[in-house]
Amino acid sequence: MHKIYYPEDKLPLSRLVPMGMQHVVAMFGATVLAPILMGFNPQTAIFFSGAGTLLFIAITRAKVPSYLGSSFAFIGPVLAVTGGLSEKIPYALSGIAGAAVLYALAGAATVKYGSKWIDRLMPPVVTGAVVALIGLNLSSSAVSNFLNEDFRLATNDDARRLLVAGATFVTAASVSIYMKGFLRLLPILTGVVVGYALSFFLGIIDLASLAAIRSAPWIGLPPFIAPAFSLEAVLVIAPVFVVLVAENKGHIEAISGYMKRDLNPHLGRAYLGDAAATFVSAMGGGTPQTTYAENMGVMAITRVFSIYNFIAAACIALLLGLCPKFGAVIQSVPAPVLGGVTVILYGLIAIMGIKIWMDAKVDFCLHKNLIIAGSSIIISTGLGVKGFTAGGVNIAGIAFGTVLAVMMNLVLSFGGEPAEAENQDHREYP
Repeated sequence: MHKIYYPEDKLPLSRLVPMGMQHVVAMFGATVLAPILMGFNPQTAIFFSGAGTLLFIAITRAKVPSYLGSSFAFIGPVLAVTGGLSEKIPYALSGIAGAAVLYALAGAATVKYGSKWIDRLMPPVVTGAVVALIGLNLSSSAVSNFLNEDFRLATNDDARRLLVAGATFVTAASVSIYMKGFLRLLPILTGVVVGYALSFFLGIIDLASLAAIRSAPWIGLPPFIAPAFSLEAVLVIAPVFVVLVAENKGHIEAISGYMKRDLNPHLGRAYLGDAAATFVSAMGGGTPQTTYAENMGVMAITRVFSIYNFIAAACIALLLGLCPKFGAVIQSVPAPVLGGVTVILYGLIAIMGIKIWMDAKVDFCLHKNLIIAGSSIIISTGLGVKGFTAGGVNIAGIAFGTVLAVMMNLVLSFGGEPAEAENQDHREYP
């Protein structure tokens, strides 16, 4: 049986550095992509992801293993405020700060009154659906990175990309399944190293990326931006905190199931940690923060939940934020390499949602549960990363599916079939 390392378990420094880097690699693609899509600076986002993770660990008293990165749920509302103009980013930052304040109020209420109100609002059928739809919503991104956006094998370049992605996938999977000792704890990092080396040999890494690595300075502060208050921005962006509440609840459920330890008593502090990280990030021009499903996937495959692992990852992210050259190296990782590992990570995320249903014994003989879970997953997956656009405002597929699942649970809980909240709320963690 693969040993489980719990949050309090310490690891030697020689292991912490590569394992921390593995978590950085897992979160890097999405944490950099989100600010690019929103018009924020990626270096600043990386810096605040590290700072936010350390803040989260402190507020949760080192009880909840998580890494915080850029949230995709805010992309649509932020662009609705900025219109893609960098000079309007300070106004968007005030909206993100507003979301953090509301999120903190939800956290404070959970700390004071317990998580029962969250359980009623988001029972396991909802949290399981939210976690599953995150993985499924990102599936098209993983597959397009694995091959190309057309999903077509037509040229020699396509064949080389497929070869790199396949080698990365097979390496990561084989290390996780067949290796023994410390190497078995580094499947994602090992896969990326092999895929990167093969990409370099096949000429897939473009010259511009190599030039960017050479020209990037070793030390440099990220560009910080102060927020500027805008009531309109607050009204547009702040309500997105509901998505973070649901996401974090689902993540806590998933980690609890894999670790066989109930983390729900720490849910309120997890909310407060998430909110504090988002607020601090908004004060300096960073992206909104959320616990990252990609890093949950790493935990699931390695069974290492040690908090020290995430402290190491956060410190590495801080160094990357202060060292543009290392950031340029990570950004040069080709898409097929990311595709090879994200196919594994996103698949694990989707399966985590199913595991939440199984652990909570969600009854899918009830039509209400079938409709809530099935409809939200199908709509979110159908929208994909493009999301839903109405009146010029884009809502990410993950955010839309999350809100839909929560709203359907509220509406369909009145009348109809008898609710089984008590049974669904009962969980066992041996």
